Amino acid sequence: MQELPRVRRLVTEINAHGKSFIVEDGLAPAIVSDAARPGFRITNLWVTKETPASISAPDGSVQHKGLLPPKRGSVVRIIDMPPEPKDPEERKRQFLATFNRLYPDGKHTGHGDAHPGMHVTETVDYAIILDGEIWAVMDEGETLMRAGDVLIQRGTNHAWANRSDRPCRICFVLIDGSFDA
Repeated sequence: MQELPRVRRLVTEINAHGKSFIVEDGLAPAIVSDAARPGFRITNLWVTKETPASISAPDGSVQHKGLLPPKRGSVVRIIDMPPEPKDPEERKRQFLATFNRLYPDGKHTGHGDAHPGMHVTETVDYAIILDGEIWAVMDEGETLMRAGDVLIQRGTNHAWANRSDRPCRICFVLIDGSFDA
């Protein structure tokens, strides 16, 4: 299977003279994968721990675990999603493994629903398709998204289904939210 290249991350800073510059330019350091789901790769790019975010706060992406951003924080990540297995039992096994190992903090609802990857997060998410295509699956209906499309996901039960024959790369920005606010 074709694998997408690793993600390059550039970070800016302000020097002692008040001038902006690139302080970091290299491969993103926080990568997570799961042998139970070949080709699935998460690259956490930046994590903030509060809103408003401190401009000079250090990145927390290497230490960050799970699906959700920190309380009152945010996470930006890129996920490479391989084509999902055609066999429904293997597809279910892979999605359950992903949630159990990588996203224990996600409210996985995929048992018997529209897709085995169904889940809910108490977040506002911006999902930007960078390469490939993927289906955004909701409780009622699904929509094919292609490179350049953006989904604003607001605490809804949802899943992602890559039914193509190549990986899909998605940039996600998750911002901590509240169903009560």
